[in-house]
Amino acid sequence: MTLRSAFADDAFPMTIGGAAVPSAATRGVVDPATEAVFAQAPVATPGQLDAAVAAARAAQPAWAARPWAERQAMLGTLAQLHMTHQETLAQLLTREQGRPLPKARSEIAAAAWWYGEYARMSLAPEVLQDTPAALVEVRRVPMGVVGAIVPWNFPIVLAAWKIAPALLAGNTLVLKPSPFTPLTTLRLGALMQSLLPPGVLNVVSGDDALGPWMTAHPGIDKVSFTGSTATGRRVMQSASANLKRLTLELGGNDAAIVMPDVDVEAVARELFAGAFANSGQICIAAKRLFVHDAIYDRFAAVLAALAKTARLGPGDQEGVEFGPVQNRPQYERLVAMLEDCKRRGHRFLAGGELPAGPGLFFPLTLLDDPPADAPVLQQEAFGPLRALIRFRDVDEAVARANASEYGLAGSVWCRDERLALAIAARLQTGTVWINEIQTASPHKPMAGHKQSGLGVENGEEGLREYTLPQTISMKRAR
Repeated sequence: MTLRSAFADDAFPMTIGGAAVPSAATRGVVDPATEAVFAQAPVATPGQLDAAVAAARAAQPAWAARPWAERQAMLGTLAQLHMTHQETLAQLLTREQGRPLPKARSEIAAAAWWYGEYARMSLAPEVLQDTPAALVEVRRVPMGVVGAIVPWNFPIVLAAWKIAPALLAGNTLVLKPSPFTPLTTLRLGALMQSLLPPGVLNVVSGDDALGPWMTAHPGIDKVSFTGSTATGRRVMQSASANLKRLTLELGGNDAAIVMPDVDVEAVARELFAGAFANSGQICIAAKRLFVHDAIYDRFAAVLAALAKTARLGPGDQEGVEFGPVQNRPQYERLVAMLEDCKRRGHRFLAGGELPAGPGLFFPLTLLDDPPADAPVLQQEAFGPLRALIRFRDVDEAVARANASEYGLAGSVWCRDERLALAIAARLQTGTVWINEIQTASPHKPMAGHKQSGLGVENGEEGLREYTLPQTISMKRAR
């Protein structure tokens, strides 16, 4: 049986209260390498969402009452489950997301790592006063029911970013995958039911109506959303009706600043991966590459050669490095940006011409120093369209890097560590990497500045996002 047919006839039910739940309505799931519908996913009704929230609400007190160590152990078993089913999950992920199969395997493994590392975390009470007269301590208590909304670019690992801390903190969840990539998440939801008590994790899928139903639902106490800034604003507005707590990880237009003392070949290769991995569909990808004039031409030549020789194709084909854009709406946004670049006369170092044939394939495209007011620099290009920008003065590079509504992440490439740290401190972003890129970790907090989001994901600070502080103040008996 080939990868193209392995899942065509499988059912993908939702999981509500520990049971497999179908839906009368379904939505076709498209293989972006062919644009053919290959499976159907359930479309939840308002009543089914109500049932999922009710199941989570009913399960939450008992789950929160379990000792912290038991919840840690459960995360460890979820990590093992991911690795036990890694290959079949990866094949399904490649089919619906488009990513090359080795990269899909890596995503499943990364999710397992997230669960395993959170299984080692704890939140001890903070003792503010402990005297013969009084005891004052701050404990962290669960929020209740979390609504987790996950995007299509990394559907499994970004779900783990939400599930692991939420469950560890004693919450229960209603999880919604993207309508473009629901299948692997639905499959995982079903597999997890052999381990989790009924109602602790509910997985519902649907169309564009489901997300707004969740963010407005009075039975959900917190929404954790990853997606675009425009949608994040709507989530915030909808959640305000009952003052839901929010974590919003939103858009990014990350800048990389490359100083003249670097090893051009080595850094160009690292930044090529940091710009184009997952066909550029990464919020923390390097999207604006500021390169010092002294090395610009050499750096551009290396990047252009890498882009021109990269192999694009269906993710199940041997040797493919870059798959298609995941969905047609995003593909059409990228095509519109490409056409705008051509109308404005921007020079292309690589790419720029759409390939013939089926599938949502977009060439790895590199622009040569477009003007500062070019829309391609102002908007987030969530795909394999990138710009090199020449600079002579580091103050100019920092100012232009900061001239964005986004502030998710950025990177500095420089052998002089003192200078690199000084540049990093001036960037208006939640994360700055120095001589590395996209090294996200369960232990490193990630927070968006400006229009890139609210709250924190990952690390102890990210775990605290799924709790509320409770201050215990006791006057001691005399």
